[in-house]
Amino acid sequence: MINPGKALLTTAYLGPLQYFSKFLLHHEIEIEQWDNYQKQSYRNRCYIYGANGMQCLVVPVCKGSGTKIPIRDITIDYSKSWQKTHWKSIESAYRLSPWFEFFEDKIIRFYDRYYQSKFLFDLNTELTEMIINALNITVKLKYTAYYEKSVNTSADFRESIHPKRRMSKPDQHFINIAYPQVFESKHGFIPNLSIIDLLFNEGRHARDVLMGMVKGNR
Repeated sequence: MINPGKALLTTAYLGPLQYFSKFLLHHEIEIEQWDNYQKQSYRNRCYIYGANGMQCLVVPVCKGSGTKIPIRDITIDYSKSWQKTHWKSIESAYRLSPWFEFFEDKIIRFYDRYYQSKFLFDLNTELTEMIINALNITVKLKYTAYYEKSVNTSADFRESIHPKRRMSKPDQHFINIAYPQVFESKHGFIPNLSIIDLLFNEGRHARDVLMGMVKGNR
């Protein structure tokens, strides 16, 4: 029987709105740390709204060819100046947003060259904790002790929240709701982007906007 108070998620790099909506819908969130790393997922990428439309930011990782590695053990490749590239893209996309300066200091430290988290999972964890604090979300956050392919005690979203439409699954508890975006006049509203899109555009109202996207309640 599904426990409505608990949800199981993958780790995510500045995850999308659908991902963070689960932090409002469920009392307890458990993050999977022992599944194998998967390419082209939210584990190491996010989508923001730049001047030319939707833009993908990818954290480069070190991974042996043809090997299966638990996401907890995936290391970040700092031979590429991804931090500088990501921050430049974020700043360019949101400098004109109403709440950029308010939240800038909370986020920019992750893109300083002196900040170098060895593991992708640790980077994602720190960013996620920073986001839920910025949104004033109170939730019990836990991490899996081992991998289970099938679980009966959680709402399992590990395989359903995915950037590729053919990989994602219908979500009866999430609905996209439009809010003002910096470049909306150029390209229209783009739904379900990284949580920072909502944070920079709606600021202190971001939690209420996100709550409006949750079809259900605690």
